[in-house]
Amino acid sequence: MAALALALIMAVRLPAQGLDYVTAHYTKQEALIPMRDGVRLFTAIYTPKERGRSFPFLMERTPYGVGPYGARAFMPDLGPSARFGREGFIFVYQDVRGQHMSEGTFVDLTPVRPHAGAGAGVDESTDTYDTVAWLLQHVPGHNGRVGQWGVSYPGFYAAAGLVDAHPAMRAVSPQAPVLDWFQGDDFHHHGALWLAHLFTFIANFGHPRPTPSPVDPPPFPQARDGYAFFLDLGPLGNADTRYFKGGIPFWEQVLAHGTDDAFWRARDLRPHLRDVRPAVLTVGGWFDAENLFGSLELYHTLARQSPDTVQELVMGPWSHGGWELPPGDRLGDIDFGSATAESFQARLEFPFFMRHLKGAPGPEPRVTVFETGSNRWLTLDAWPPADTRPMNLFFQDGGRLGFEPGPAGADAYPSDPARPVPYYDGVTPGMAREYMTADQRFCAKRPDVLAYTSAPLEADLTLAGPVQADLWVSTSGTDADWVVKLIDGYPPDLPPDPGAPPGVFALLAGYQQLVRGDALRGKFRDSLERPEPFVPGQPTRVRFTLEDVCHTFRRGHRLMIQVQSTWFPLMDRNPQVFTDIYQAGPDAFQTAEQHLYHGGARASHLTLPVLP
Repeated sequence: MAALALALIMAVRLPAQGLDYVTAHYTKQEALIPMRDGVRLFTAIYTPKERGRSFPFLMERTPYGVGPYGARAFMPDLGPSARFGREGFIFVYQDVRGQHMSEGTFVDLTPVRPHAGAGAGVDESTDTYDTVAWLLQHVPGHNGRVGQWGVSYPGFYAAAGLVDAHPAMRAVSPQAPVLDWFQGDDFHHHGALWLAHLFTFIANFGHPRPTPSPVDPPPFPQARDGYAFFLDLGPLGNADTRYFKGGIPFWEQVLAHGTDDAFWRARDLRPHLRDVRPAVLTVGGWFDAENLFGSLELYHTLARQSPDTVQELVMGPWSHGGWELPPGDRLGDIDFGSATAESFQARLEFPFFMRHLKGAPGPEPRVTVFETGSNRWLTLDAWPPADTRPMNLFFQDGGRLGFEPGPAGADAYPSDPARPVPYYDGVTPGMAREYMTADQRFCAKRPDVLAYTSAPLEADLTLAGPVQADLWVSTSGTDADWVVKLIDGYPPDLPPDPGAPPGVFALLAGYQQLVRGDALRGKFRDSLERPEPFVPGQPTRVRFTLEDVCHTFRRGHRLMIQVQSTWFPLMDRNPQVFTDIYQAGPDAFQTAEQHLYHGGARASHLTLPVLP
């Protein structure tokens, strides 16, 4: 393990290409590329005007449109960052099936079909393959190599293109890719519905397109105050009767599939990622509220199922897609001390495609991660680092945390679905990206939140990897949600630290920074497929994994944990009775008394991955 060279931190930002540059240096053509089943996909192709050398293809497949449409209407910027358009690639942008100007029927997270034999079908892998084959045959001036990238939903299409990839596909960068929409990406976390994000996304994206059209539906006029809006919405079934009117099929599908059943498993890309031939650069953000799960899962899946794949992983201090938006020096109140997005674009993303598509020399780092708190980049052989060791952090009496269990005891708190704990201290219509690092003091003294604090740390403590929650709990109801938040407690008298990296800890005295928060829907404690009720009042062990962290708690800071059962409207409300929540009526919701046990034989704790 080593800190990256200063050159990574001091990367130079190039200006955007701009419309004048693109029109002066590229020609554009539009094509309807036929797939093997006859459906044609709309594709915009930008080719360098320069003659005398050949260029690789660099492709993005997207459900969000590849406009502006028209052979004389140009995008103002090409490629993942400004460097690509100025370097020269043949850029390919494609509307996926059933979106915008492409033919066919759109399917969310298209399931992978058999590619040979009697059951052969079409999917995103075959559409990618057929597109590459057409480009190689019909677009002159190429060097025979193809790359693909995409962020978020386009990241899913990039990952799907790895399955049975065309031999010309040499380099793929899935960035914040969607891999599993029930277990951890976007819309569910351990079975709990991420309400504000799903509703806001699907209300704008989920309208069917019966015929090709470049026009998007008008945006959904959601209220500015999301907490009030979603509380007024009531049970989830009201969304369709009040707003969607049967016009958003995917919303209805979500509500019809409240467990990890065949519908969701068919949309899990992981089982199909085997014998992957292209080089892979997976990118994610530690504070990505949408697809942190997908980035890490793609890396681990390839390491496990396709060990010969040349792959790299980059995890930075970013919210969703924050690496596309220089400078990347902060999120909300938290300063990262350098232009991290510019560093990534210049020193990692651009060289990756140059090596594999143009044969440029250069090293191939395995894993590059940003360590928040200390604000430094690390290069590693693997993620998590091999030399981490587990350390238990125990809940104790009096709201204390310690590294040894205390005497047996329990803490109680009420949970009222009619007065849920806000997830964010501010007025926002949906899921605020800043919540992932936000100050948690606003709810630390609420009666429906348990707050625990360690003694000040005598030395820096670095965590690198997944955090395990191991809780003994009980509820007066038959179902409950368990939210766990790991927090960095800044000293209340924080002085300027001349030894700290630039920008670190300024004006943050007493801040309680969320480092990682996650939730388990209690009925899924043993299986996402087969929910089970709680026995009222019976102590029950629940265990789940919070997403990975790479963070240093500085000397003098405190470890803090908050435990609660509502987190609204980030997460939907649990009626706190064992039922199909998606079909529950208003009378199903009830208050409950929750208990968290600690010490003795029921020593609730978190297991932290400590880096020496």
